[in-house]
Formats: sequence, C-alpha cells, structure tokens
Amino acid sequence: MAQETTKKNAQGKFRGSNTIVALVVDDPVLYNKISETFHARATIRFVILLWGEKSSIKDVATAEIPIYGYNEITSMGQESHMALLHSEDARKQYICETICSDDVATLVYTSGTTGNPKGVMLTHENLLHQIKNMWDIVPAMPGDRFLSLLPPWHAYERACEYFIFTHGIEQVYTTIKNLKEDLQCYQPHYLISVPLVYETLYRGIQKQLSMSSAVRKLVSLLFLRISLAYMESKRIYEGKCLTKNPEQPFFLVSVFDWLWARIAAAILYPLHMLAKKIVYSKIHSAIGISKAGISGGGSLPSHVDKFFEAIEIKVQNGYGLTESSPVVAARRPNCNVLGSIGHPLKHTEIKVVDAETNKDLPYGSKGIVKARGPQVMKGYYENPLATKQTLDENGWLNTGDVGWICPHHSIGRSRDSAGVIILEGRAKDTIVLSTGENVEPEEIEEAALRSSLVQQIVVIGQDQRRLAAIVVPNKEEILSEAKRLSKVESDAFEVNREILTSLLHEELRKWTSECSFQVGPILVVNEPFTIDSGLMTPTMKIRRDKVLSKFKEEIDNLYK
Repeated sequence: MAQETTKKNAQGKFRGSNTIVALVVDDPVLYNKISETFHARATIRFVILLWGEKSSIKDVATAEIPIYGYNEITSMGQESHMALLHSEDARKQYICETICSDDVATLVYTSGTTGNPKGVMLTHENLLHQIKNMWDIVPAMPGDRFLSLLPPWHAYERACEYFIFTHGIEQVYTTIKNLKEDLQCYQPHYLISVPLVYETLYRGIQKQLSMSSAVRKLVSLLFLRISLAYMESKRIYEGKCLTKNPEQPFFLVSVFDWLWARIAAAILYPLHMLAKKIVYSKIHSAIGISKAGISGGGSLPSHVDKFFEAIEIKVQNGYGLTESSPVVAARRPNCNVLGSIGHPLKHTEIKVVDAETNKDLPYGSKGIVKARGPQVMKGYYENPLATKQTLDENGWLNTGDVGWICPHHSIGRSRDSAGVIILEGRAKDTIVLSTGENVEPEEIEEAALRSSLVQQIVVIGQDQRRLAAIVVPNKEEILSEAKRLSKVESDAFEVNREILTSLLHEELRKWTSECSFQVGPILVVNEPFTIDSGLMTPTMKIRRDKVLSKFKEEIDNLYK
C-alpha cells in the first residue's frame, strides 16, 4: 500500500495526510479475495495490478475506482516525467526538499509470531547501513547470481535486494515448488532463504539416500559419519567450538586437545575427500550452491547445520528483526562458527541482560539479547507505547530473544569463537510448567524434526504438569514405516489413527531422549500449518499463539 508523501518537521513528527492513496496488489485473484474487506475499511484513489488482466476483476464495488496494470502505470510515469522536464511551468508547481538520512524511508509492518502487527519506521540511514556492511557477510562480486524465494515485501528480502542491486549482482526469484528445478537450472552462487528451506533440502537428500540400494545407502551413511567426525575434529583444532565457561582452559590440556584433534582429522581427511568425490559431488551438482547459503529469519537446526558442513556446502546463519532493518549479526565466511549467529555487523553492539533486573550479564550467561546500532528503527508508527517497550532511551533494542555470548579465550578449542552470539529461543516462547520448571520448546522441536515421520511440531504445556505436542505427520513416511514394521498390509493406502499415534510416540521418544524434557501426550492434526491458513509467518515460522488458539478445545481435552 502506498501512502501520501509525508514530511518531517523539526520535532521529528510527521505532517501531511495518512490517507491511503493506492493499493498495489499481486494479481486479480488476490484482489478479488480481499477487495470487499479492504474497501469496507479504507478509501483509495486507484489500484495497481502487478500481473494479470483487469477484466478478471469481479468486484462491482470498485467500478468507479481506476485500475491500472503495471505497464500502464510505468508509461504514465514516463509521460509525466517527460512533461515535467520540458515544461518550465510544470516545474514551478513542485517544491523539492532534501531527504535527510534520518527521514523515514519505509514503513514495514511486522508479521510476527505473536501479537498484532506494528508499523516499523525504517530510515534511509537504517537501510544504508545494511547496504554498506552486508559485504562482510556476503563478499559477492559483480556477475554472481543469487537465488531467493523470500516474499519481496519482507525486511530480510528487501535488505538483500538493496545490497544485491547496489553491487551489480544478478537476482533470480523462485518458489518452494520450483526450488529444486531452479537450483539445477541457474546454479546460483548464493541461496538466500529461511531455515525451513535448508531443512527441506536436507530431508530431500536424506530421502534420496534412503531410496538407494542397500550397498549405496550403507556406503553413503558411513562416509557421512566419517565427514561429521572429521569436521568435529577440524572445529576443535581451528578453535571454532562454543563454550559458556569464562575461565581460560589449562595450557597443557589445550595443547593435547589440539594435537589429538589434528591427528584425528589427518586420519579422516583422505576418507572425507573420497566421500566428497564419490557421494557429495553429486549432491553439489543437484543443489548448485557454489559459494554459500545464507540462512536467516529463524533458528537453523544443528543437525542441518552440521550436515551441510560435512558435505562442504557452506551455510552462513544470520540474525535480525524487522526493527533492525533487519540484519544484526551473521557468521562470516572465514569464521563460520556452527551453532551461533556469528558476530555483530560493523557499528553494531550486542549485549545480554537479566530478564528481571535488566542488568548487563557477563559473557557465557544466558539472558535477553539487546542490540544497538545505525540499523535500529526510529520506532513504531503512531505507537509510542510499543516503541517505549521495545526501544529504550539509550537506543537499545529489546529483541525478545534469549541467548548468550561466547567468552574470550586466547587458547583452546573456543579461541576463535570469542564474541559470537548464540540464541536459545524467544523469551515469550518459554513454557513454564506448573512445577515451576522452565522449558525452551525449540530444543525439543528441533530434535523431533530430525524424524522423517514428523513434518511439523509445536511443543505445548504452559501451566501444565507435563509437556505435550501438536504434531503434523508426514503421511507418506508414516505409511512406509508402518509397512516396514508390518503394522499394515503391503497394499494399504493409509494408516489408522491408533497406529499413526503409536508410531509418532515412538519417534518422539527416540529423537528427544537426550533433551532436558520429554513430550507426553500428542495431538495429531492432518492439515499442515501454512501461510495461507494464518498459522505461519511469510518467513515460514509457526505462529504459536495462532496454533494454540485454533486447537484450544483439542488441547484442553488432551490434558483432561
């Protein structure tokens, strides 16, 4: 939606009309879906269709509102521009004002996993900070090709686009449906996406391996175990492991640790290279990412992170919020510390504070993550209360995420990890059981999603004695597993509820056995959580509050 131009006065307030001027919509199908509700709540001057024919619009209520196609509106703009250039009288009708770096460049409404959307005011300085400093994360060169499937209105995608086009880089857009084909077709240097896409790629590769012949499957899994062990040793001797311990390790212990890791890596290296040539090269050819995958907009599961490292496809995990334009921190190509979101961007400060006292915590201590820098928003549009709750008088942005910072060590397996940030979930997502115990659900969900039988999961249990979970099963894998275990006939087309639930219980017990807490009862739902159903954000994160609200009655029955 476009708004009338607003101008800033000396006090930083906005003057001018807040009336919506135009609605820019994807195509007639979407417009037909939203038009009745939209026109009941807003008055606009015209509509712009990006694609499709105007004749496909069915809403008679908009007959008096001009509707322009994309080509029409650009032609009108060119004609207006030429008329202005060649007419002195026309030029006198306009007053040009200098744009300041602190002026609001855009309003981006947060999708959010909880609460109502808020209009984030991002300034020109906010966005320019991203353009100037993202090269440290993605040292792309003119001619490189990026593949992206994020929605173009999302802050993550927009910042990437500004950076890409500023540096003369090619951008290719794709969708989940076409991702596999486009990866092979365009062979991108970089893939920009959310964790769910890397999970999808991981599962696709695992499925291909499981469908191979018994010998090929055995060899592939053996090579993968070797590569995982090799990369573990490599991280140790390179000093890229994580620790919460602020104390320096003993020198002799560190030397022995380094030497042992070196020897182990040297033994495993030839086998890893053989695996790379025989197995991983085919995966590389299919995926086509030659430089790196950039993951942001959610938590990257550790097993996915380790898998791509093992097959030598670099995945750099980053972190940010719409309120910070969005990138706050990311892993660099030369310091890609697994399990972390890397170091802060240039000119960006990160600290961890106590949730109760708001006092700064030392490195290694877990608390609420706060950020400050040139990319932090001006505030929420016409919402001073929400602004005050999120942004303090010193410019610190409360991210709402729980995390800690790796302590500084001059020796040992964590010597090159100093200052990297590790996130452990959203503060609002923490489940407090009736026993008083606090549970971070992401750890359990991440472990459960390693099972091929689990498509989606939301761990629940607030104010209850034990945890439960809402599970969306992978029906094809469930049927295949049921046949393998002879729980159904070989020609069966589906699995009954009792067997399905039993299989899921077994899988959850198996994959979450090492977690701090285990899941009790489960609620199986047939339809996946989607963006269209309102149960996922545009970056494919599950909206917990919406899921809990939708299945409230079933959850209540689950605990009876």
